[in-house]
Amino acid sequence: MKDVTIYTTAWCPFCIRAKMLLDKKQIKYTEIKVDGDQEKRQEMTKLSGGRTVPQIFIGETPIGGCDEMFALERQGELDALLSAN
Repeated sequence: MKDVTIYTTAWCPFCIRAKMLLDKKQIKYTEIKVDGDQEKRQEMTKLSGGRTVPQIFIGETPIGGCDEMFALERQGELDALLSAN
């Protein structure tokens, strides 16, 4: 199983939805909270190219945010990405 990293803020409903999907699938993830942390937010933007939260990475690959992760799930591609070597 690949490592999953998710950049979040406490008040973001999309972050909560994304984490709920990962929890439902019993996927462990590293959460990096960017609330008021400009360095972490800049790191997130540099790595993902995205400025909004959540920004989700599977391994080293940025997959986008909540909507993109749910789209991968609907297309049956999320599990394959998570388990790919």
